[in-house]
Amino acid sequence: MKNKIIIPTILFIAVLFFSFFALSREKNKEQKSEEKAKSAQVQTESQIILFYGDGCPHCALVEKYIQENKIQDKVSFVQKEVYHNQNNAQELANKAKACGLSINSIGVPFLWDGTKCFIGDKDIINYFSTKLSPNSNKSN
Repeated sequence: MKNKIIIPTILFIAVLFFSFFALSREKNKEQKSEEKAKSAQVQTESQIILFYGDGCPHCALVEKYIQENKIQDKVSFVQKEVYHNQNNAQELANKAKACGLSINSIGVPFLWDGTKCFIGDKDIINYFSTKLSPNSNKSN
């Protein structure tokens, strides 16, 4: 009779222990995912981002300047295409709002330097040439 009570009790305790273990691991995974998302958001907010569109002639001028002057070897930045990627387009809109720009007045190429917005090939090329000048701070 005691075996009939002991075996189910042990099984119940084992299942209970396993459940707590599984739930704690899942919670840790969720916390790590949230931390990664926050880290990625902070990183994106503090880095230089060049938004462009495939087929955009002004974007092509900026790209040519970047390649000819090996800008990516000298200045850390990321490029994000907005015509075919809605997430990137939304991020562009958010950066424009942060600069106080109307969504209707923005286009590509568009550069976010972490605090300021630059629109158009001339402004962006000027931004990069200023970053490369000997008198500028090359920390970015």
